[in-house]
Amino acid sequence: MQLVIITGLSGSGKSVALKVLEDGAFYTTDNLPAKLLPDMVGFLREAGYARVAVSIDARSGGTLSDLPQHVRDLKARGVGVRVLFLEAKTETLLKRFSETRRRHPLSAGELTVGECIARERELLADIGAESHHIDTSELNPSALRAWIKEFVESDHSGLTLLFQSFGYKHGIPLDADFVFDVRCLPNPFYDPALRPLTGKHRAVVDFLEANANVGRMYADIRDFVQNWLPCFVADNRSYVTVAIGCTGGEHRSVYFVEKLAENFRAARRVLVRHRELSI
Repeated sequence: MQLVIITGLSGSGKSVALKVLEDGAFYTTDNLPAKLLPDMVGFLREAGYARVAVSIDARSGGTLSDLPQHVRDLKARGVGVRVLFLEAKTETLLKRFSETRRRHPLSAGELTVGECIARERELLADIGAESHHIDTSELNPSALRAWIKEFVESDHSGLTLLFQSFGYKHGIPLDADFVFDVRCLPNPFYDPALRPLTGKHRAVVDFLEANANVGRMYADIRDFVQNWLPCFVADNRSYVTVAIGCTGGEHRSVYFVEKLAENFRAARRVLVRHRELSI
């Protein structure tokens, strides 16, 4: 059985993710109490369901703390479990709740929405440590749907190395394990001919590679990732996310992500995300 558990913060896009999986021929269940997960999986497995997705979050209350152990037990029983954790910046979540006028699931009349979000982060901390994270703060729904499909369709039998570009003016992604800042390098944005292009275009690549510091920065980041990856493999990590940031997230960071992905793709499973190119 292939089991995807969707969890994370209210307002971060869990319903969008579950709909994507439903459209992808998964049997889906929303708001499943954590304590029911083992029994439900056992029943569906016996009934012959091969692709199952469930949404489990802070609405499970006190039983949520048992979810990490349930995940480990299911893996020991041979179930292919993956946990996807959706999150967003607090200010983004506050804006979404204000726009939709939805009530936060943890609000009981005593807490503000901001306090509910903080409490929710605490409740989800344990399962978040064992999950693949996606920060939806700067993502539109179509980009999120594409990233969900990529997550489901990729090979998860070992460590996957994920390179993500971003723009500092839009904020640092919450889902990054490592963040590298390349804003000190020459910016193609100030060349009128290069401004409408991205780091994928040959003209931008040539502009950057003409500067010796770009090569030095690339070599330092490449060597750092290469030297420390074995430790993450030994720690049984499924994902390592390396984020590269420049000012706008369209030129320098995109170039570095593409070049790093090309380098590591020969020996590792590699995913590429360009956050600002998805907006």
